[in-house]
Amino acid sequence: MARIPAVAVAAALALAAIQVPVAHADSSMSSESDGRVVKTDKGAVSGTVTSTYRTFGNIPFAAAPVGENRWRDPQPAAPWQGVRDATTPSPLCAQAPALGLPGSVVEDCLYLNVTTPAQRSKPRPVMVWIHGGGFTSGAAGTYDARWLATKNDAVVVTVNYRLGVFGFFGYPGLPGSGTFGLADQQAALRWVQRNARAFGGDSSNVTVFGESAGGLSVCAQLASPGAAGLFGKAIIQSGACGTTFPGREPGRFATQWRSRAEVERTGAAQPLGCPDLACLRALPVSKLLPVHSAFAFPAFGTRVLPIDPLVAQNTGRLHRVPTMIGSTHDEATVFVGLAEPAPIPESTYRARIAGLYGETLADQVVARYPVNGNGDARDEIATVLTDGSLACPSQDARRRLKAPGYEFADTDVPMFFPDMPPFPGGYRAYHAAELPVLFDFGLPLSPGQRELSDYMVRAWGRFARTGDPGWRAEVQSLAAGAVGPADFAKDHQCGFWGSSDFWGEQ
Repeated sequence: MARIPAVAVAAALALAAIQVPVAHADSSMSSESDGRVVKTDKGAVSGTVTSTYRTFGNIPFAAAPVGENRWRDPQPAAPWQGVRDATTPSPLCAQAPALGLPGSVVEDCLYLNVTTPAQRSKPRPVMVWIHGGGFTSGAAGTYDARWLATKNDAVVVTVNYRLGVFGFFGYPGLPGSGTFGLADQQAALRWVQRNARAFGGDSSNVTVFGESAGGLSVCAQLASPGAAGLFGKAIIQSGACGTTFPGREPGRFATQWRSRAEVERTGAAQPLGCPDLACLRALPVSKLLPVHSAFAFPAFGTRVLPIDPLVAQNTGRLHRVPTMIGSTHDEATVFVGLAEPAPIPESTYRARIAGLYGETLADQVVARYPVNGNGDARDEIATVLTDGSLACPSQDARRRLKAPGYEFADTDVPMFFPDMPPFPGGYRAYHAAELPVLFDFGLPLSPGQRELSDYMVRAWGRFARTGDPGWRAEVQSLAAGAVGPADFAKDHQCGFWGSSDFWGEQ
């Protein structure tokens, strides 16, 4: 769902086409004493050290998922001799171009990055970030975690995982159908358990957090038996288990989760010209990318996800760890802006709503969300989708899990996505708007937004350390100069959406 701006990925894309070599020189005493060289369970790595932080990039946490390892659960990485160069970030996993990005054809991408404060300290909390991108795009290396690490005295790990047709492909008889990307995330979390101490981290105090598809991934890991014991806290950002999306027919909204049988039928139906898996595994990346977006749906009824994560949430079968769940105030403005770059006449508003929710429910929705007279119905449609598909499922998740929450409500945050078309009233607190405040993307922040950034970064770190973000309100509204309690359920009309039962398949 969330995409990464071109300015943030340029360096990583340049690295994506090459294999970082392993240096076989002996490490010096000075590099070991200043923390530049760290010994992992597979070999030593040499990172970058400054006066305030250390970073280590492109560390393998699993074997290359190529050849026979394509569409196979992650296999152990091979050990290496000497000291591996870890001064560059992980490459982008194979993905199609999106939002102006050139994409990647790199299938060997199961690497992670580690950021820590420069000074030595007692074991620090560990924060493991899972990036968004609709399960089809994004990369770990584009997230600069220095703020989170240095302001919280924490170790921050950002991880890659296979995407799209490489991470969530299904095929009849294929073990792991639809869950390879989730299995990658677990492999990275197991790496953290084995190696956190070497980087100054406390493996008994790990928080997994992510936004959009990363938030949905956190939900999936909370529902996965294989993730038990790999983390002790969780933060879900704009990706609650019950997040919904318009279906192929009016009135049918669906979550991100699909049954294994459905994912396998999708795989078998692809026009790839192959009679079996051996042929499919031999296809070059370029032949698979045209069907990339068909595989953006993690599968349940599998070893990794035995049951639908939303069912797991609603029946109390998630791992019982402290969890924080949040969203942005205007989630859907980005989605509507991308899907509808031109104005939508207000005279067609009801027909558009009926196309989403069906004739039976259209009048109820239009009565609750009337047009505002600006001549363009896109902002009303975005508000409807924000409330019904993203905000209220987050509220429902908080209620069921008794979890603290937040709403990012800053309406002037810089735009995270490149080349967005004009939108009535602006994009406001759009989907992913909190990311430039938590991670340093080099986007211009006002003095008030820098204060908000410091508040949020420290709240995320406080939660990672203690399980409490530090606010008393059930939902904290986060905006520059206006941090305080939010009347979230009323603002997003969650009583209406709950009574209308719009969540999940209808």
